[in-house]
Amino acid sequence: MSKELTPAMKQFYEAKMKHPNSILLFRMGDFYETFEEDAKITSNILGITLTKRSNGAASSVPLAGFPFHSLDQHLHKLLKAGHRVAICEQVENPKEVKGIVRREVV
Repeated sequence: MSKELTPAMKQFYEAKMKHPNSILLFRMGDFYETFEEDAKITSNILGITLTKRSNGAASSVPLAGFPFHSLDQHLHKLLKAGHRVAICEQVENPKEVKGIVRREVV
């Protein structure tokens, strides 16, 4: 892991450390994103594209995401495949926040 993380990726890694045995669905705007090994697993199970995200300091991490409104159908597939899932939601209104939105696993 790079020492120079973007603020969002820092939040992701902090949440992931608290839920290491779960796929972490990380809310970013209108999408739930997964990163690293979670992205590889999610991409495979859901049949969605695995891509990469810039992570500061010229590094990148695997990424797979889906629209928030399709959570129920995708959550069901991940659980049915035998995985634990943690959902990290935005707990502030992005329109009312300067800087990064606070997120918590709900």
